[in-house]
Amino acid sequence: MYAHGYEFMGTMPRQSQNPGFEKSMQPFLERGFAVAASDYSIQGFALPQGIEETEALRQYFVKTYGKPDTAFIAGHSMGGGVTVGTIENFGANYNGGLPLCPLSSRPYLQCRKEFDIYATFNVLFPGVVPKLSEIFDVSHPKPATPFNEMMPKVMAIRKAITDKDSMLGLAFAKRFDLKFDDLPFSLFFNENVLRDIAAKAGGNPFDNTNTLYSGLPDSWEVNKKVERLAATADPNKLFGKLDRTGNINEPVLLMHTVYDQLIPPIYGEVNFENMVTQQGKLQYLTVKYTNGQGHCNFTQQQIGEAFDELRAWAKTVNKAKA
Repeated sequence: MYAHGYEFMGTMPRQSQNPGFEKSMQPFLERGFAVAASDYSIQGFALPQGIEETEALRQYFVKTYGKPDTAFIAGHSMGGGVTVGTIENFGANYNGGLPLCPLSSRPYLQCRKEFDIYATFNVLFPGVVPKLSEIFDVSHPKPATPFNEMMPKVMAIRKAITDKDSMLGLAFAKRFDLKFDDLPFSLFFNENVLRDIAAKAGGNPFDNTNTLYSGLPDSWEVNKKVERLAATADPNKLFGKLDRTGNINEPVLLMHTVYDQLIPPIYGEVNFENMVTQQGKLQYLTVKYTNGQGHCNFTQQQIGEAFDELRAWAKTVNKAKA
């Protein structure tokens, strides 16, 4: 089973029509596995839908083709979060999971990071990107920028930063584990994610009225001037269903690049490992890193080798359980 990552609202083609999908599945197909994947019923943030609908597809596959002798789940980015959530909730149906550059932390925490980036960036570089109050104003919603219009907007953000103070931009990027060159794209991507969250939550699920922002150039001034918003929507409405637990009972081989501009490992793997440890299930988690520079920047060979390692590990776990 394969789980795809975050899709901008209105993105075309959907996963099922993606001409490159079969090629991207070669690490699994060339090892003799069938692959099944869901488009999910919605785009954007679709973590619980991805978990439930991938399970529904698995059941359909078994009913139609019979139960396979082994079953694994893999996914990139948000699909990596679907992979982890599937093992947490439906792990008895699988021999193991391969989350790749996953949204492995609690979704609320990951998305709150995007909120904090916008709040603090707007103090240091006012007028470059929308204010949080505008993004979360659901009474006057503005659609997300189509992905195919990304480059002009990214270049405009970059020019505005360098025109004002490129060294300040560099220091800001470093605070959030970003390379300066990746900061404009991250801001563009985050705006789309936050607008999606506002629409799905029916308002702002975050609250920074008591937040102390640190590690920034002149943190005192940032905290005096930062936009403070109280939550206007229940965060559980969007993030509560099938939230991360760390309760895994099957092998999970989590692989991440050492640098990731969208899901920095420090914001995900550390939190997830702590949850797994708290559940007493650390024997089911292995975390591997590659020297890749960028989100999900793996080679097909790296994915194939990680899958081989997961399969070999799953055999030993199954023997131990028998």
